[in-house]
Amino acid sequence: MRKTLTCGVLVLLAARTPAAHAEQPTESATPDARVEQRAAGYCDWVQGLGDAEAALELAPEVFGSFGVVNTGEAEGGVPLGKPKLRVTAGLSYDFVGLYRGHKIHRRAAAECRRHQALSSLQAAVRQGMGLGEDSALEARARVLQDALPRAEELVNALRADLRDGRATLEELNAMQVRLDNLRSLSTDTALARERLASRPEFPRGQRLEPLLEELRAADDAVEVATGSLRRAKAWELSVRGGYDEVFDVEQEVPLFGQVMLTYDLGHLWQGKANARARDGRRRSTTNDVDGVHQKISELLVELRSRHRTEEARLREVSALVSDLEGQLREVEALQTREIRRFRDYLLLELARLRAEQAYLTAHVEALTSFLGTTRP
Repeated sequence: MRKTLTCGVLVLLAARTPAAHAEQPTESATPDARVEQRAAGYCDWVQGLGDAEAALELAPEVFGSFGVVNTGEAEGGVPLGKPKLRVTAGLSYDFVGLYRGHKIHRRAAAECRRHQALSSLQAAVRQGMGLGEDSALEARARVLQDALPRAEELVNALRADLRDGRATLEELNAMQVRLDNLRSLSTDTALARERLASRPEFPRGQRLEPLLEELRAADDAVEVATGSLRRAKAWELSVRGGYDEVFDVEQEVPLFGQVMLTYDLGHLWQGKANARARDGRRRSTTNDVDGVHQKISELLVELRSRHRTEEARLREVSALVSDLEGQLREVEALQTREIRRFRDYLLLELARLRAEQAYLTAHVEALTSFLGTTRP
């Protein structure tokens, strides 16, 4: 007959289970709200799976059995008396389950972090060379929206002068060409904004390289948690206790308690295997030619080249704008017909250059933010 040992310990363990379930890993950075929304379904999925798996690890087991047993044997193995009914029921709890449940939650949180970083990087890949162009196109559209009505007024005034014989057809054609260029630029800008709006948006203020590092760190955290779970399977430290009665047999206290520790010797060989798996996973994801790491690396090279090119172009355009603004100030005071025509040409050309300057300024600033480079 077995005596009771620690039934009270089982109640204490059951009370501690919710606290272990509530523990969650601290994330390194708060992702953009739109990224969270895109990854919400995946995060709910993996965290729901984690909660379902961890629930079985963190909660105690209830067991019971009913049958017949022999109550004793005489010399020579002859049973004494008739078999007696026996009822056993109780609780069992594995302390190692606390550790496994914690690691399951850590793995689910790391998988969510990995998917959030991956979702942002995939959005950057979809944007491609248009990354950061949304703010640049918006800046160009604002300049053109302000400039087009003034340009149309100048062309309409020139048509009236042509009818009155104060302008030539060549002058009107030259102005109409400049106006058409502005209209065409406005149309192209609107189409480009619609095209970019249909693609997944990359969060403003994010940088590509830290996101890539976050993806690597989260993926490594998934593998570390998975390896810890594999190693934890080698251990079991359980406490069992409950009710155990054999009918028609006198028992002083029909209770029992048991502590059991088991260890699988295969654990001795798991360390090197897990280390090799972790290193292999890291090299596999980094060197995958179709993976996001390779695509982002290629995109970074292209964006840095475009960043340098547009910085140089911005300096050139800014110099041209300053020069034309200076010329415009000089001719404003002159009132001859030829000077007024030259002024009108300057206004339309200046509108186009200002639109390009606004685009380049906003795009260079956006690329600077994404790449983490410093403006010269």
